[in-house]
Amino acid sequence: MRTAGTVAAVALLFPLLGAAPPEARPDGLQQAFAAAAAEYRVPQSVLLGVSYLQSRWDTHGGAPSVTGGYGPMHLTDARTALAAAGHHADGTEDPRGDDARPLPRPAAKPPLTGVLPARLTTLPKAARLTGLDPERLRTDPAANVAGGAALLAAAQRELGEPPSPDPADWYGAVARFSGADDSATAAAYADGVYDVIRGGEERTTDAGERISLPARPDVVPDTAQLRRTGLRTASAAGTECPASVSCEWIPAPYEQFGDGDYGNHDLGNRPASQSIEYIVVHDTEGTWEGVLDMVQDPAYVSWNYSLRSTDGHIAQHVRAKDVAWHAGNWYVNAKSIGLEHEGFLADPDAWYTEAMYRSSARLVTYLAGKYGVPLDRQHIIGHDNVPGPTAPAVPGMHTDPGPYWDWRHYFELLGRPFERGAGRNSGVVTIRPDYTANRPVFTGCAGSGEPCPVHGSSAVRLYSDHDENAPLITDAGLGTPPKTGVNDLSSRVSTGQQFAVAGRWRDWTAIWYLGEKAWFRNPERRPTAVPARGRVVTPRDGLDSVPVYGRAYPEASAYPAGVPAQAVSPLPYRLLKGQRYVVGGTVRGEYYYAVSFDPASHRVVVGEDLYHSIQFGHRVAFVRAADVRVEPSAARP
Repeated sequence: MRTAGTVAAVALLFPLLGAAPPEARPDGLQQAFAAAAAEYRVPQSVLLGVSYLQSRWDTHGGAPSVTGGYGPMHLTDARTALAAAGHHADGTEDPRGDDARPLPRPAAKPPLTGVLPARLTTLPKAARLTGLDPERLRTDPAANVAGGAALLAAAQRELGEPPSPDPADWYGAVARFSGADDSATAAAYADGVYDVIRGGEERTTDAGERISLPARPDVVPDTAQLRRTGLRTASAAGTECPASVSCEWIPAPYEQFGDGDYGNHDLGNRPASQSIEYIVVHDTEGTWEGVLDMVQDPAYVSWNYSLRSTDGHIAQHVRAKDVAWHAGNWYVNAKSIGLEHEGFLADPDAWYTEAMYRSSARLVTYLAGKYGVPLDRQHIIGHDNVPGPTAPAVPGMHTDPGPYWDWRHYFELLGRPFERGAGRNSGVVTIRPDYTANRPVFTGCAGSGEPCPVHGSSAVRLYSDHDENAPLITDAGLGTPPKTGVNDLSSRVSTGQQFAVAGRWRDWTAIWYLGEKAWFRNPERRPTAVPARGRVVTPRDGLDSVPVYGRAYPEASAYPAGVPAQAVSPLPYRLLKGQRYVVGGTVRGEYYYAVSFDPASHRVVVGEDLYHSIQFGHRVAFVRAADVRVEPSAARP
């Protein structure tokens, strides 16, 4: 994920400079929807509903999505994305992350070849239907909307349906527009569009245009049209998914091969044997077909679910009771469920479709409810928030899903929006920039030192003083000076994360971060963070500092005969006297011993030592409960 050509590259990251948000204005794009609807005889509500589920009407300055989709209609032209390797194949991280059974880093997969599926080539088709130049379809929002309208009209004709003015008569065409090859996924997508139509939407886009779709609660679509689409029937049998998404079972193989080796996950008995504490959000480069090929290779690695960008379809690969190899930290793997979101660095840029956000949020809501995972940013985490298990592993940890994953919108879809929870002088803040207006400067998306496309971001940059000319915060664990590269996490926090306040000065707020006082701009008129309440930890009386850990393993005396004790290895950081960090939860030390194919030899070792998980830097970390004092956050003027 360190280079733009790998699957991991889509696991971008983020630094940050603020940019003034665009002023809302009602003009061109709303008119473009009306004009395209009239020209191609598509109901405007259908056109707006489809566009909302694709892009929420954003234009992204003509930059492509993670699957090579352009403009408000997400017209796809992903030809440049074929040369993609595996997300876990960059050679920097052991996805299993277990000292007792180091996993050889997966070999890079060969570049994908062959013909792209039709769902990834809708822009060329729109060019043929409209006669418009492909480049114009990519960069001109009005032309892009016309291209989407032409595709919907063509789908309606192919179904033998007339160009009805009633949006209820377009269900089959909307289902076909999704690009799904099975009826369940196409129906889930179409249902999502009609939910938008019935409920209505209004928002200011990333270009500053106010777009409105009036609610039409009376619309009842003709779902019988789905039978005439000719799509295959996919079974959801065996999956662990909510009824509100389309899901199929494509298992990752649990197989023995070579000289006693096996892959690509471990059998378990969660949650009976171990609680599930985390859901890890990943982003993986490569077409859907290539991603499925990777996870079905027993010599590769695994994750629990894959999500498709264009329509939100879900494939489950590893059951929740079993342990997938995805996070690079064995403690986190043993306590988590991993979700890989399809995408590749097409131009590059990295925005995600609303269809995938919504499908992912429904799945996470279901899993969190079933397994008791708190819906907060210390438990719903990105791969970039997973700590290195040991000091040597810190520099190689992955950085996906990157700066362009919209955590604020995602948690709104989860039903847990990040809201103000205390008065202005609170001792804790929740990071919450305006995603669209928060436009950081990044480098290294396409080449070393090259500027990345300007884009909204979930990230906030940290300085050593209340001055944007001050040095950036340095991460001692990385051993390199902080930079503005997309994969440099040294000096960035992310939306939804909570930190203890260390000071305030005019429009600036300081937080405790990686053992330092870190400053970020937080103007009252356009705040970057909001006041919050929470519990914090600080070294107990008599201690000047305490160690910080990347895993919560038991004490040596807890291991039974036949299970080698695992080192409780500190990271290259210290929690210093006078500093405070927000507590995410308290757990007992635990280790899952699983180093052989036969699950009869697997053991869950539980110790007496307690650990507190904390938001220590960009990544979460752990401290021993015996080393710290827990207290409620106090006001900080």
